[in-house]
Amino acid sequence: MVLELVSGALAPVLFGVLVAGTIIAIWMTLAPSKAAGAVAERMSGMVEPSRLATGDEIQSSFAERILLPFFRRVSTTVAGLLPQQNLEKINMSLIQAGSPGNLTAIEFVGLRIVLGVGIGAAYFLLLGHADSLFVAARNAFIALFIGFMAPKFWVSQRIKKRKIEIRRSLPDALDMLTIGVEAGLAFESALLRVGEQWENALTQEFRRAVSELRIGVPRNDALRHMAERNQVSELSTFIAVLIQSNMLGMSIAQVLHTQADQMRLKRRQMAEEVAHSATVKIVIVLVLFIFPALFIVVLGPVVPKMMESFQAMAR
Repeated sequence: MVLELVSGALAPVLFGVLVAGTIIAIWMTLAPSKAAGAVAERMSGMVEPSRLATGDEIQSSFAERILLPFFRRVSTTVAGLLPQQNLEKINMSLIQAGSPGNLTAIEFVGLRIVLGVGIGAAYFLLLGHADSLFVAARNAFIALFIGFMAPKFWVSQRIKKRKIEIRRSLPDALDMLTIGVEAGLAFESALLRVGEQWENALTQEFRRAVSELRIGVPRNDALRHMAERNQVSELSTFIAVLIQSNMLGMSIAQVLHTQADQMRLKRRQMAEEVAHSATVKIVIVLVLFIFPALFIVVLGPVVPKMMESFQAMAR
């Protein structure tokens, strides 16, 4: 009887002890250990915290952690050997091409070197074993040169294509600007509206100009920057006329209407020029491909008889 009373009185105490022990065990499990803290303190004393890898860096791929930093380091080293004027020209070419891949001038130089060396080494190691050493080295050098020049050719083609796109879309964009200004919109708002309606190289430049205007760049300077970035004669002419009209206080709507008519006329003349050049291209195709086949079909059966006649006359 006495044992039952004692056990009944101690039961709540034992339950409380078990609950407290469970809470302490959970806290000790989740709390950081002192050893890890000590290791972290020693590491922070030996290595700068900025150079320690974070969780996101550890979870990133091998290319992002190793290859890309190495590529940037090599590109920076090689670009440091080039004159600053060359880097500025490369940067301007990339801007005129529409900033493909958001490449900088330094990254573009590194891309050319890595691509050239990679293609040359790949040819020498994979295909060069079938040839002699001299032939393999010569072909590897040719492959290296092709890989080195391919990005430059690609950028030049993008520049040419982008300029043609700007020339073709400029008259229609000026028409929409004229409609917007005549409807009561400000010039900046009309530029933004045209940029929202279309998606091409010209509207991208319009949005960029509006962004410069919003950060406080004067209108004339923003327009000059747009002309310098693209180096398109029609766009430069339009911007020059627009800046002069702003200085003289002329109506922007009338200037836009006049420039739209002129740009439409230039576009028609450019289309006619392309059509006239097609005649020359057709003649080349006729002479090289169609006429030889036609002569073979027409004169082919006659050639053996002519040869027999010549042999008979020789006898």
